[in-house]
Amino acid sequence: MIDTTDEFLTACRALAGADGPVAVDVERASGFRYSSRAYLVQVFRRGAGVFLFDPPALGDMSPLQDAIGDAEWVFHAATQDLPSLADIGLVPQRIFDTELSARLLGWPGVGLAAVVERTLGIVLKKEHSAADWSTRPLPQSWLEYAALDVEHLLDVRDAIAAELDETGKRDWAEEEFRDELTREPKPAPAEPWRRLTGLHKLRGRRNLAIVRALWLARDALAREQDTAPGRLVPDRSLVAAVLASPRSKRELSAVKDFTGRASRTELDRWWQAFLDGRAETDLPLERVPSDALPPVRAWATRRPEADRRIKAAKPVIDAHAEFLSIPLENLLTPEHLRRVAWRPPAPATPEAIAAELADLGARPWQIAQTAPLISRAFVQAAQSAPDEGESAS
Repeated sequence: MIDTTDEFLTACRALAGADGPVAVDVERASGFRYSSRAYLVQVFRRGAGVFLFDPPALGDMSPLQDAIGDAEWVFHAATQDLPSLADIGLVPQRIFDTELSARLLGWPGVGLAAVVERTLGIVLKKEHSAADWSTRPLPQSWLEYAALDVEHLLDVRDAIAAELDETGKRDWAEEEFRDELTREPKPAPAEPWRRLTGLHKLRGRRNLAIVRALWLARDALAREQDTAPGRLVPDRSLVAAVLASPRSKRELSAVKDFTGRASRTELDRWWQAFLDGRAETDLPLERVPSDALPPVRAWATRRPEADRRIKAAKPVIDAHAEFLSIPLENLLTPEHLRRVAWRPPAPATPEAIAAELADLGARPWQIAQTAPLISRAFVQAAQSAPDEGESAS
């Protein structure tokens, strides 16, 4: 565990003096802490060795960026680690993702343990994957587990790269890697409290105002203590408290299902949230406007022509994914197909379909593989329309 400046600079010099790609992994404390900050960064480079860095103790991580910034960084599931790394100033210029590559190769198991065993015949134990990595000091067994996450990753990368070349999928993988690097993060939801588990049990705008006030109070406390909100008071407990409709702080305290380690120690906070919610004049809507498409099962009655298009195109895309030995969601995001089927360009030529898919974020290789198939399926769907005809839009 490297947590002093002298050790850090020595490690960075060793990494800078070696050649080739670097294996990188990050350990967070998801489910324990409010933030998604990196509590451990593991780095391995042939000729230098494995290094386990403690970002909270080290602070400025720029010497590590300088040491390996121009190398290829090898990850397993890069999208999980890139945001946490960027938060501490570690940003790769190019990457290789072994998990995503395994998906493109159609492997049945794409977790790190499964991929390492398939390529190297080495069995990894994953007993500490859900540990609280903000713990200090970290137990030796955890450090050994963390080191193994990167120690074999470069050998795995080489084996996977060879198979990508053999199957002609290397260029596809490179497009996916570039997309992972440049993809914009999803915008935060305008009303994150609406993601509360069990929210559907509440009826009425006033109850929604109360649960919103409770959520905001819990979120403020969680941020202040850097604790996962659900560890203070679970979602189900907030909903249960609102359903109980207590008339006093004492009645709130007596609600059996209002549990959690902060449910009683912060009782004043929760009761004030009840009062705030009950006094709120700007009540939340029970249903919020959304650009989400209707469920596909409703298309037959709401938009029959779109229903015919999706029913014609989906089996074709499914079959092509199976032919390429690629999971359907990696060949083309299902939502992209639904969007194009709901409101296709007119005419729905392969070129027009390709432009629509590109606007939705599909990669060039995905478009090349699917746009002609979708266009052909849409033509067949139009030909199967009732005699009276329908608009293609």
